[in-house]
Amino acid sequence: MLTEDTIASLAEELAEAERTRELMPRITARFPEATVEDSYAVQAVWKERNLAAGRRLVGRKIGLTSRAMQAATGISEPDYGVMFDDTVWENGARIPHDRFSNVRIEVELAFVLKEPLEGPRCTLFDVMRATEYVTPALEVLNSHIELEGRTIVDTISDNAAYGGLVLGGNPASPDAIDLRWVSALLYRNETIEETGVAAAVLNHPATGVAWLANKTHRHGDRLEAGEIILAGSFTRPVWIEKGDTVLADYGPMGTISCRFV
Repeated sequence: MLTEDTIASLAEELAEAERTRELMPRITARFPEATVEDSYAVQAVWKERNLAAGRRLVGRKIGLTSRAMQAATGISEPDYGVMFDDTVWENGARIPHDRFSNVRIEVELAFVLKEPLEGPRCTLFDVMRATEYVTPALEVLNSHIELEGRTIVDTISDNAAYGGLVLGGNPASPDAIDLRWVSALLYRNETIEETGVAAAVLNHPATGVAWLANKTHRHGDRLEAGEIILAGSFTRPVWIEKGDTVLADYGPMGTISCRFV
C-alpha cells in the first residue's frame, strides 16, 4: 500500500503531465507494491484537486469491459474514470490534437441518467429504469504515463486513460431498441478501421453501468441524475494523428464525426 504522501505526490505529477502534455514514468516501475485500490486513491485525489480548481464533473467512463482486454491486463473486472465539462465535444467538432499527449479513439454508447444509481446491489434493470436516453459516443483516449509496460494500476491512476468525449447520433430510449445489437463502423480518413457490436461490452452495455454503480459505492460515491456514463468500447482503439477525420456510423442510431486539428 502507498502512503498518503506518495498518493498526493503522484496525483500532482499527473496534473503536471496533463498541463505539459508530457509522459511521466510508470508508477508501477517506481512503486511495484502499488495496488488497484492505491490507483483509485491517486485518481480520487487528482479528481478533488480538479474540482477545487473549478472543473465540473459531468459523468464517468468505464474501461476494460472486453474479456480480451481484461486478459491482456491481468484483471477480472473493468475500471473507471471521471469526466469533466471541458472534455465534451459536440458532433462535427474540430478538436485540438495538441491538447493531448497522444490520441486514440474508441466507439461506445453513452447512458444519460434521469435518476441516481447507487450500489451495492444495482442491476441491469435498475440501469434501464434510471436511464433517460442512450446515444452514440466516441471516447478520446489520452495517456499521461509512458505506454510501454503500463499496467492496470498505471491506467486507473491516469483516470483510466480518459481524454475526451464526442456525443452525436440519434438518442434513443433504452427500451426502444435492443442495445446488445447496436453496431458501428469506425472510419479514419474515409477508410474503415474497426467494426463492433455493443454486446461485446459485458454481453449488454447496461451491465457495465450497473457494475460502475456498485464499484463507486465501495468508494463512498454514487452516480447522479444528469450524469453521462460511457459504457465501454466495443471496438479496439484506433490511433489518431493531427489532421485525421473520424466518422462512426451507428446505422439507425446515426453518425458521429470529428476532426483533430
